[in-house]
Amino acid sequence: MILTRNKEISRKILEALPEWFGIKEARENYIEESTEQIFFGAIDLDEPVGFLCLKETGKDTVELAVMGVVKEHHRQGIGRSLFKEAKKYACETGYTFLQVKTVQMGRYKEYDRTNYFYQSLGFKEFEVFPTLWGEDNPCQIYVMALEL
Repeated sequence: MILTRNKEISRKILEALPEWFGIKEARENYIEESTEQIFFGAIDLDEPVGFLCLKETGKDTVELAVMGVVKEHHRQGIGRSLFKEAKKYACETGYTFLQVKTVQMGRYKEYDRTNYFYQSLGFKEFEVFPTLWGEDNPCQIYVMALEL
């Protein structure tokens, strides 16, 4: 039952963010995987306005796999609050590192804002994979050491 709700929430939010999730195949993959990942949701007046999913990528590392906040609620602290809860969970669960992937800075304005957001949370640049998502979308990996 909860898994179905997670899928509904992730679909509603990701479909409302075509600037970041406009590639249908990738978006559908995020939505489907959200049912199997650690899910954090933000609700305003009984309506979902944001979510974040974590997935384990190694025994010591968890990844911020996908995150979205509807545009009408950007810059209100919702993404930061979701991240704070996810980071707390990762620390309490015993993970040592948190990582996130996004499009490298300088390619698209929307993703530049995403990069700045992750940096403001304390993520550090780790590595760029120039062709992981295709030459037009070089993959920037950010990492963070976790401490309670």
